[in-house]
Amino acid sequence: MYSEKVMDHFNHPRNVGEIEEPSGVGTVGNAKCGDIMRIYLDIDEQGVIQDAKFKTFGCGAAVATSSMATELVKGKTVQEALTVTNKAVMEALDGLPPVKVHCSLLAEEAIHAALWDYAQKHHIVIDGLKEPVADIG
Repeated sequence: MYSEKVMDHFNHPRNVGEIEEPSGVGTVGNAKCGDIMRIYLDIDEQGVIQDAKFKTFGCGAAVATSSMATELVKGKTVQEALTVTNKAVMEALDGLPPVKVHCSLLAEEAIHAALWDYAQKHHIVIDGLKEPVADIG
């Protein structure tokens, strides 16, 4: 049902926790399944993500997608991080069952929400970034 990579990121999640004084924080949730995902970003003066951490309340797929999403954005510029889609997260995890695809969407939305928070705090515009619709935090 789940790939080895999904199970590895669920059993040994990377980047769990919070960043004190983060550059941006994004919190998203799915009312149907109850998953809540919060991603913290530490972005330097050049706009490069130096660190990313997460806290997720949800199923194994939600934890795995959070873990992989933080791995995918570390070291990227904010513009590059914006291109990390749910499809990229799923591909990096060698796929998800159809009923768990929404977890990868949450990961993408949490990254975007954290980037939006960063942009708002620094009074900048990130090309292509739209205001989060369902930010719950």
